[in-house]
Amino acid sequence: MKLYHYIHCPFCVRVRMALGFFDLDYESVVLDYNDEETPLKLTNKKMLPIMEIDGEIMNESLDIIKALAQKSEKDLHLDKLDTESYEQLEQYLDALGKDVHNLCMPYWAWSKEFIPEAREYFINKKSAKRGPFNTLAQNKQLFLKGLELNLGQLPSKLLPFYESDKFTILDILLASHIWGMYIFPEYQFPPQIHIYLQKVKELTNFNYHEDFWK
Repeated sequence: MKLYHYIHCPFCVRVRMALGFFDLDYESVVLDYNDEETPLKLTNKKMLPIMEIDGEIMNESLDIIKALAQKSEKDLHLDKLDTESYEQLEQYLDALGKDVHNLCMPYWAWSKEFIPEAREYFINKKSAKRGPFNTLAQNKQLFLKGLELNLGQLPSKLLPFYESDKFTILDILLASHIWGMYIFPEYQFPPQIHIYLQKVKELTNFNYHEDFWK
């Protein structure tokens, strides 16, 4: 199996966490963000993650995770994707993600993930949608306020996992979308959420920058 991914991308992190939870071996290929040729060649669109499983190419994160589940005896409780809790979580992550991305993008761009050409491509593309990165950095207090309001809703749902006493696919969806905040230097998660994220890390054998420490 081969995974094409970006380090910072939460949808890619979803798949990496699932692979770790299922204890599946795979080849990791971190693409430069300005590499359009590889994803277009594989799927006719520039969208990651892309996973090759038994010769089949897939690039929807949940479809990939469902396919991976067939290769493991461990139960990620994928039936949760058919519940109202999943629909509510997706709406929550949409709201939460706006602030997370506005806060983290200026820092992601200067991580080791990006070579100069990819960094320029990333900044230009994301600035066209969100505005200049220096403006995002200047407005960080506004985004932090929005993040804190949304995260304030979370502790009551951790039982100790998301609306459950068992670890499920919903925990991977949630953790992958807020993990990026660890790169933001002034931010510290509330203790309960930090403990939750570290438990998810343990259960999924997840190492955010693993590819760069080999």
